[in-house]
Amino acid sequence: MALSRIVMRLARNPGTEFSGGDDHRGYALTAPLTADGHLDEGAYAKAKGDCVVRRFAPDEDAVDGRLAKRGQRWFFDYDDDDGADDEPVHRLGEHRFAVGEYVTVTDEDGRPLTYKVTDVVAAN
Repeated sequence: MALSRIVMRLARNPGTEFSGGDDHRGYALTAPLTADGHLDEGAYAKAKGDCVVRRFAPDEDAVDGRLAKRGQRWFFDYDDDDGADDEPVHRLGEHRFAVGEYVTVTDEDGRPLTYKVTDVVAAN
């Protein structure tokens, strides 16, 4: 099973302090994808431990976590013992991870912010 490294950078989010976007703020996600760029749930079930995420921003230290799934809900989890740090990803199972596509992540403050997929490559 092959894993992909997906980079998502903050897109324009009108009405927020990020109205112009921010290429230095985003997520790097490692996950298995199907041939058409969707999350491969079967492969994810076998490789959960390798499905990681890193949140990066210029004004804070990078934070490492994991891609997690509970029922049909996908989220980024940064601490197994603390559900308050989870960042839900809107309809993640339906998203196509290809350059130029958009993904909405609810940040730690509960705000849904839009990110643009800027890179998808095979993970080593």
